[in-house]
Amino acid sequence: MRRARLLYVPFWATFVFLYLPIAVLVVMSFNSGESAYTYEGFSLKWYGELAGDERVVKGLANTIIVAFGSTALATVLGTLLAVGLARYTRSKTLDALALMPAVLPDLVVGIGLLVFYSTIQLTLGLYSVVLAHAVFSMAFVAAVVRTRLTNADPSLEEASLDLGAGPVVTFMKITLPQLAPGIVAGALLAFTLSLDEFVIAFFTVGNSEQTLPIVIYSMVRFGVTPEINALASLLLLVSFTAVIAGQRLTKIGESERAPD
Repeated sequence: MRRARLLYVPFWATFVFLYLPIAVLVVMSFNSGESAYTYEGFSLKWYGELAGDERVVKGLANTIIVAFGSTALATVLGTLLAVGLARYTRSKTLDALALMPAVLPDLVVGIGLLVFYSTIQLTLGLYSVVLAHAVFSMAFVAAVVRTRLTNADPSLEEASLDLGAGPVVTFMKITLPQLAPGIVAGALLAFTLSLDEFVIAFFTVGNSEQTLPIVIYSMVRFGVTPEINALASLLLLVSFTAVIAGQRLTKIGESERAPD
């Protein structure tokens, strides 16, 4: 029994190592002082400073545009990719290629996309970041939807086709409703990844536009301030909310498949 309890030590030590710095960051974002390292009292003034910082507001607007645009593209393409891999192909090679953007280093993906944009002479801007994030996030959406699809009941689709419905009608009225929890979970994951992503955006965005992670990077180069802590805390809140919502939707989908 004692030996079993000792196994929890590295488990909790890992959690403390991961989340204690995050907790400190959130606490310091409510610091009333000017220092990011010395807590002098509770205050919300740094959150107010964010609202008045034009650069931060512009970066946030760009990030939201990129996140929603790339999420829409990644969700549609990732869902179609998952359906194609699960229903129309049985190739492990294609499976590996479809998931490759998710396992490749961000630096490799960013440089590769930059070279590709330069080759086709595409002017960089927010739209280039949207396309880049869609390519990156599509693999994650496909993986989530694929998991949901493999556990869906194929007999419903077969019955729909036998009764005279075409492939499109069957997909829209039979397959798509079964995949809805997985699609929404994948979309939330894609949104979170795009919201926080820095490396790919750094290589594919133009000089005239900056996303919020790039703005944070440029601010951190001159030192960490409580304003940066407040900004990072808000991003953490959005990210955690999206991840938890996606996890809940996945569990709802699993409970629907569970036998009575």
